[in-house]
Amino acid sequence: MRIGLLGTGPWAQMAYAPALSRHGELEFAGVWGRRAAAAKELADSHGVRAYDDVDTLLGDVDAVAVALPPAVQADLAVRAARAGCHLLLDKPLALTVEEGRAVVEAVEEAGVASVVFFTARFQPDVEAWIAEQAAVEGWFTGRAEWLGAVFSGDGSPFADSPWRREKGALWDVGPHALSVLLPVLGDARRVTAAAPGPGDTVHLVLEHIGGSSSTLALSLTAPPAAAGAAVELRGAAGVTRLPESTESAVSALIRAGDALRAASRTGHAHACDAAFGLRVTEILAAAEGMLNGGA
Repeated sequence: MRIGLLGTGPWAQMAYAPALSRHGELEFAGVWGRRAAAAKELADSHGVRAYDDVDTLLGDVDAVAVALPPAVQADLAVRAARAGCHLLLDKPLALTVEEGRAVVEAVEEAGVASVVFFTARFQPDVEAWIAEQAAVEGWFTGRAEWLGAVFSGDGSPFADSPWRREKGALWDVGPHALSVLLPVLGDARRVTAAAPGPGDTVHLVLEHIGGSSSTLALSLTAPPAAAGAAVELRGAAGVTRLPESTESAVSALIRAGDALRAASRTGHAHACDAAFGLRVTEILAAAEGMLNGGA
């Protein structure tokens, strides 16, 4: 599978380009970016072609990986799907339900495969824990804390990201927490957003279709010493906590590439496809509406 990379920012440099270069079953074919000089620099560092025109890249590859802000990603994902490219996308899929739905419709109409990179879902120990807990009945409640120090620490390459500054933790780390809770406790039939905390911190309460509830604490402005992610489930089987993973984002992305290849070969949708990404977007949009004073 020939795959191109759309994007040249820190995440493309740190994770996507290295993963595509190291993947044994993907042929990294080239890079396109909104800044031509950055695209050339990144492409040269991995020995691939820099593309000035995105449509030319789409015509040369079987798939694209997208490491761009979500609003930019959504538009280009539609364009790529219509060009017949399979999609390796980042979270969140989009920043509005309408944009996310457009991606899903384009994927379905084109018959291409899609995978959204929720990092934890491609870490073997975490995914095994999720599968094990999903098979257990009687969960009463869950708790997820996804606390980052992007805006409170020193030197984060993502601190100046305009969309993160605007949308905050709800949209940046909220997808990670939901990607772990939803496959275990079931879809959310109701979401409540409580009063915001310090900085961009938000607190959500979900009512799940199976009858359990969960709480989420999300932040990108936590003190560095308090940063980290934790998930705890309590129910008839007792108490269990999400295992810590030492897997790098590059290793997880390589597995996401495997998942895209498998979905394209078999025609079977991956659990983290664009449709799942849309559902996460719907939940986040509902929470954001409440935080902004909506019903």
